[in-house]
Amino acid sequence: MPELRIDGTRIHEGGEAYVLAEIGHNHQGDLEKAKALIHAAKECGVDAVKLQKRDNRALFTRAFYDTPYDNENSFGATYGEHREALELGREEWIELRRYARELELGFVVAAFDPSSADFCAELDVTAFKFASGDLLNVPFLRYVATFGKPLLLSTGGGTLEDIDRAVQAILPLNSQLCVLHCTASYPAEVEDLNLRVIETLRKRYPELVIGLSDHQNGIAMALVAYMLGARVFEKHFTLNHAWKGSDHAYSLMPDGMRRLVRDLQRVPVALGDGVKRRLPSEERPLTKMGKKLVASRDLEAGHVLTPGDLEAKSPADGGLPPYELDRLLGRRLLRPLAFEQDVTRDDVEGVGEAVAARGVSEA
Repeated sequence: MPELRIDGTRIHEGGEAYVLAEIGHNHQGDLEKAKALIHAAKECGVDAVKLQKRDNRALFTRAFYDTPYDNENSFGATYGEHREALELGREEWIELRRYARELELGFVVAAFDPSSADFCAELDVTAFKFASGDLLNVPFLRYVATFGKPLLLSTGGGTLEDIDRAVQAILPLNSQLCVLHCTASYPAEVEDLNLRVIETLRKRYPELVIGLSDHQNGIAMALVAYMLGARVFEKHFTLNHAWKGSDHAYSLMPDGMRRLVRDLQRVPVALGDGVKRRLPSEERPLTKMGKKLVASRDLEAGHVLTPGDLEAKSPADGGLPPYELDRLLGRRLLRPLAFEQDVTRDDVEGVGEAVAARGVSEA
């Protein structure tokens, strides 16, 4: 059975979901907003928070860094300025790492470049996340794998060949890998989710835990993914859909995240053991709704039962169940029955003995 351990939590096919609240840059470069998001995520019951770290000057070409970025979500005149405005400083990162530890939350970071990965390793992050944009970046995958931390690999936009290449690059260096099915559109439309890929990935990598990086605007599809075998779930998280930034509109608010965690935790319990049986919780409703055989009129002792002598009525609080009717017809009553009196096996000639004999044969 595939297994992954993140910060002491054992993740496996027979267990509960591991849920990450993807804060990303929804903190808008503000330490207090970041802490508020982490605190709210903890209250929702998630296992970890996830942020993003970039060294923008090293990551982007000069031309891309200096590209004008004029739109309603921009925090700067150029794309580089926009990204810089969203970054946290070194001391702020240290404070967030301390705060996550205090709340006993996993602290996962998607590093987008080697210097950011170095900084995250220095922070002693719980795990590293690879964004879908790095699925083809084999040198970087290998570099981060050497830190020895658990790794979450998003696969948005990738083919099986691309995923094979990435997995084969990582595993010789680090076996603590989870492959996340992902649709790299924001938000992802339902018709683009292709959740059956989860089954494909489980068959292709039977030694690895499979998960879902979910950009769909809702929680129901994550439950479907669990049923298909996903056990790690990443979901974008915000405190206000109206905040400036492209992620907020499709991110879950605390109420949605709380319901997602609750429902994912319920699934394993709801699946049960597969044995169909009558449960204690069903006794009262089924007594009220169920039926028993009763006399449809006053019947004398010695009367031979014919159709119409007995009928099924609620509640099912005694007597014989209606499926016994055919076995009773043509048999003689051993005692009289009043109108609507329960019929028991001891009331009808030969029934008690037949039930006892059947019990012996079945034993």
